[in-house]
Order: sequence, then C-alpha cells, then structure tokens
Amino acid sequence: MAPDMPMEDFLKVLDKISTQVNPNKTMVVITGGEPLMRKDLEKCGEEIYKRGFPWGMVTNGFGLTAARFNSLLNAGLRSITISLDGLNSETHDWFRGKSGSWQKAIEAVERVAATPDLMYDVVTCVNKRNIGDLEAIKELFISKGVNRWRLFTVFPKGRAKENPLLQLSKEEFVRLMDFIKDTRKEGKIKASYGCEGYLGEYELEVRDSPFFCQAGIHIGSVLVDGSISACPSLRADYIQGNIYNDDFMKVWNEKYQIMRDRSWTKTGKCASCKSYKYCEGNGLHLRDEQTGEILCCHLDLLTV
Repeated sequence: MAPDMPMEDFLKVLDKISTQVNPNKTMVVITGGEPLMRKDLEKCGEEIYKRGFPWGMVTNGFGLTAARFNSLLNAGLRSITISLDGLNSETHDWFRGKSGSWQKAIEAVERVAATPDLMYDVVTCVNKRNIGDLEAIKELFISKGVNRWRLFTVFPKGRAKENPLLQLSKEEFVRLMDFIKDTRKEGKIKASYGCEGYLGEYELEVRDSPFFCQAGIHIGSVLVDGSISACPSLRADYIQGNIYNDDFMKVWNEKYQIMRDRSWTKTGKCASCKSYKYCEGNGLHLRDEQTGEILCCHLDLLTV
C-alpha cells in the first residue's frame, strides 16, 4: 500500500495548472481509497479552494460525522458523492466488508441531502444481493430527501471477477435498465446509470447524455504515488507519467494519445460492431491493460 501523497506536492501541480486553465471552471475531486482517512483533508480543501478551484469528494460516509461534515463545508466543500449499496446492513455491510457501515452511510446521506446549495448524489453498486431491493432503496432515498441517485455495476476485474455475487446476469442487467428508465419517468428521484459502457437503445432512457468515455479527454488525475493518469477508475492502467519526474500540464498537452485516439480498440468483436462509432470501444477501464481486449460489453448484456 502506497503512503498518502503530501499535500504540498499536489498543490504544486494545481499551481502549475492554474497558469493554463481557469481554476473556477476546473473541478477537483478527491477520491480514494477513502478521503476521510486523511487528517489534513480540511487543510487540503482550504488550499484547493484558496487557489480558486471548486472541490468535492467521493466517500463511503463512515467517518462523515456532523462535526467533520461541517468542517469540510467550512473548508469549501462544494460537491460530494456518498456510496450506499443496500437497503440494510445485511447487504451494504457485506459489500463494504465493515460492520456498522450502513448506519454511518445513512446518516451521511441524511446530512448531505439536508444541506442547501451542495451538489451531491448517492451511488449504489448493483449486484445479485441488492437488485431485488432497488424499489425499496428508491423509496428509502425519497423519504430521506435524496434527489440524485446514480446506479452502476462492477466490471469483471480483480476480486470482482472471482465473486459471482457481484456480477449481474443478462436478465438482471436488463431489469436494472428498465428500473432506471421507469424511475426517471416516475420523476420522484433523478436516477441514472453510471458513465461506463454504451447502452444502445437505453442510452437516453437511463442517462442525461449519450455515453462518452472522458478519460484523458476531459478528466486527468494524480494518483496517490504521483502517477499521472486519467479517470481514477483506470487505476494503474494507462499511466502517462509521474509528477515527481514530469510536468503535469506538459504530459496533459503532449500525451494521453492512447485515450484520445481510440482506433486501436477496433479489434476483436469491436472490429465489426455496428455500434462502434457510438461507443468507440467502450470505457477504457473495461479493457485489459495488457492485451487491450474488452472485458465487458454492455451491449452483450442487453442481448437476452
């Protein structure tokens, strides 16, 4: 496990970025791991905000006490995503691997939903153990005042590849799409499917805009060890450099070609797919970083 990057090292990157972009129009999102594990998170937020960048975070909510939440708001927190993955502790705590995490997440959701002018959403990873509870989870969120709910699925990689309970069948995936579509039509809560994967005819039924993998195009990242990447979902894949050896903006301007020219993805099943012009090989995190082969095709899942 890599130690957390010193705050000062990341701030140097922001100082360089601010000479080439408008900080007010560049969002900084802190994710993990778990950001709340950093004792200096508020100081980090203050320094980011002081430089003119709006900032937000993605958290499991376990450590988001009322006092911690207020201190983060005072440090300039402008957006937050809370993960809640079940109707109760049985399903959520199983998924998170930590007893008591559901109750903490619910309390975090309540605090966030009750805060005026804060951009937020709640995300749920749909799996075989919670898919039957989606209607009840929806009603729970509505009762808590939640207005934005993002649902997603786990792609078959790492530990998720070895756990069949984390993978939806084709029938279950279609069921999820229909649930999101019906929930959007109902209008009580704004539900959407996550950004990964082209969904064919479901695209604008379950999303606000068509699929487009923004990794390396609109999204860049600095990982905990200083690696320069794109969407954090790529993790160690597609590393473009390191802030301890490279200038971030030089890397951003001169590299990332593998993400900006997707022609290399038109192989295997993608080579003859009629939908390729829309998805351009799907989300990069859904591809094997060694072979380039696609690991998960959402269109396949939608063909029952």
